[in-house]
Amino acid sequence: MTIVPAQGARVGILLINLGTPDAPEPAAIRSYLREFLSDRRVVEIPALLWQPILRGIILPLRPRKSALAYRQIWTGEGSPLAVITARQSRALADAFGENVVVDHAMRYGRPKIGERLDALIASGCDRILLAPLYPQYSSATTATGLDAAFAHLARLRRQPAIRTLPPYFDSTAYIDALATSVADSLAALPFTPDALVASFHGMPQRTVRLGDPYYHHCLETARLLAERLGRELTITFQSRFGRAKWIEPATDQVLAALPGEGSKRVAIFAPGFAADCLETLEELAIRGREQFMDAGGSDFAYLPCLNDSGPGLSMLRSLITAELAVWVAPQ
Repeated sequence: MTIVPAQGARVGILLINLGTPDAPEPAAIRSYLREFLSDRRVVEIPALLWQPILRGIILPLRPRKSALAYRQIWTGEGSPLAVITARQSRALADAFGENVVVDHAMRYGRPKIGERLDALIASGCDRILLAPLYPQYSSATTATGLDAAFAHLARLRRQPAIRTLPPYFDSTAYIDALATSVADSLAALPFTPDALVASFHGMPQRTVRLGDPYYHHCLETARLLAERLGRELTITFQSRFGRAKWIEPATDQVLAALPGEGSKRVAIFAPGFAADCLETLEELAIRGREQFMDAGGSDFAYLPCLNDSGPGLSMLRSLITAELAVWVAPQ
């Protein structure tokens, strides 16, 4: 359905994702990690304690190791996360009518949120929908992306009207898109998995205790998806970092244990990621495969994220159209 602004002015949509280094090289990764790991939403340790660790240990050592991982997934077009998010933006460019402008930005790295907000405003947008591409709400993803947008807007004398896309962890459009994508991917496999693993990004248990709803959003997504698929899911959490206790079960530990429990054939997917990235293409598809096969597995498959697939784009159109309803009318 094509939509037009009710009052004739332009409406902007800003898709927001996490971010990525500019290149799979230590210097670019160091710059990215410095920004990412200095965010108090991401690392909730007092700066006086954390910054010496970050600058004295992590930034000198981690970028070289991370560069090896990024090089395994980098494409001729660039970082998969950047490429896919740009494709999502372009694919939606004409989905809402000629007076609705779609753009994208990253919380860390480029394109920067403030720069793209300025571009939308300069193009005549006096109403902007901020659309964080995180189905499950977390302060370290959704909130920090909105923080950056609001901090930039706070410096403007003339601000546009703002709406934000709510978490969509239990949205029918999201669950249907996931179910279609997973079912199609499973049907294309040359084997039938003994276990279907849904791997979500992890978080420290302390963050859950402080009231972050992310963990419970993940469980609800998995429950609804299992019901929709008609089969059991093995729920895990990946990407542990540091010495703090993180939510469990851990993806790497589960993959290492499954063959010994009789699940020799496994398919894994990451429903919390809107686009494939380092955490899916390297951590799951490459290292996860190695962990599983080394433990005695026989068949392993990583199922892609929604990305810019038909089901993924249809979901985004549906979610965004619903949020624009107060500003636009069906044509």
